[in-house]
Amino acid sequence: MPFFIIFILIPLSELFVFASISGEIGLGYALLISLITAILGGAVVKYQGMQTLRAAHETLQRGELPSKELFDGLCLVAAGATLITPGFITDALGFALLIPAFRTIIRNKIIQSGKFQVSEFNTTYYETNYETNDNQRPLDPTVIEAEFETLNDSDENDSSEKR
Repeated sequence: MPFFIIFILIPLSELFVFASISGEIGLGYALLISLITAILGGAVVKYQGMQTLRAAHETLQRGELPSKELFDGLCLVAAGATLITPGFITDALGFALLIPAFRTIIRNKIIQSGKFQVSEFNTTYYETNYETNDNQRPLDPTVIEAEFETLNDSDENDSSEKR
């Protein structure tokens, strides 16, 4: 059934609506509107995508699962796909997915359906002593631990002579 809807019903509906609109306003204007919606929609998807990526990063920094941001990202991918597809029905669906309130309504409906659950987790990173394999204290994100070895000029000369 989804195959029939995606590959037969939607394209036929798009052709019917496109033919009706171009009959009213002209083929050139209908094509121009379709092109403008694709360009405008692409710009809005890019902007909102960057905002969603930043919000997901901030949520992860707090140690929380970015489930809202992941859903918004999925909706933005779907919006981008529908906006670059020529047609007025898919453009309307794509622009609807760009509205945050519309995405919130869809997300709440999906959560209420009971097919998906939202889980949360909190993480605390610990500094590990690798010799004893014990977790000692919470990791300070401002400290970078490293190991180093000091080489003398004589060490470099010795290694080149051994070759």
